[in-house]
Amino acid sequence: MWKCLAEEVYELQDAIVNDDLDNTCEEMGDVLFQILFIMAIFHDAKQIPISRVVDTVVEKMVRRHPHVYGSAVVKTEKALLDQWEQIKTGEKDWPETRSALDSVPGGMPGLLRAFKVSKIAVRLGFEWENIHQVLDTVKNEIAEFEAALENKNEDEAVLEFGDILFSLVNVARYAGFHPETALSRSTAKFEGRFRLMEAELARKNQSLESLSAAEKEAFWDRAKRSYDK
Repeated sequence: MWKCLAEEVYELQDAIVNDDLDNTCEEMGDVLFQILFIMAIFHDAKQIPISRVVDTVVEKMVRRHPHVYGSAVVKTEKALLDQWEQIKTGEKDWPETRSALDSVPGGMPGLLRAFKVSKIAVRLGFEWENIHQVLDTVKNEIAEFEAALENKNEDEAVLEFGDILFSLVNVARYAGFHPETALSRSTAKFEGRFRLMEAELARKNQSLESLSAAEKEAFWDRAKRSYDK
């Protein structure tokens, strides 16, 4: 059931990224249904009453927002985040060896998990001074990846490629947007262009596999121009 929920959440994300309001409405309903379905399963099994779920989240939101529901005052976004983390940390009896990164679920998709890990490290003061330093890190990681390829070291190449991705996640974070959003939009753009190219090939009764490199480039350039209009 959790796999169905994850699938519906991704479909909702896709609808939102594509600014498809009708599909967003439908996918929100699908996500809501999956949540309610899971709640009903635990409720019927007499393990977690639905009322407990509702009461728990209401209590948590009130507790974590004393500036909204209480008398606390926060004047900056940093103060707000610090307050949130302080309250969250005090909610459980954490072991002394606990890391600040323990709050990031291991089962998260790689890109999202990298983003959250990075944000926690930055909140604790582990940060570049400017975005140019982050970009320099990306360039260094690319050079190390190229060296691993040149040495035909597959394990090292995999690791260095991961370092490139993690560095790019930090570029997005530093620039102020979510890498998942950026990747989703770029993937959607590629899909749109590729579908236009497929359509033109079909009209001309040609296949992509039969084209020369120059012909493929010509078809792709036309698809790009048509898609970007």
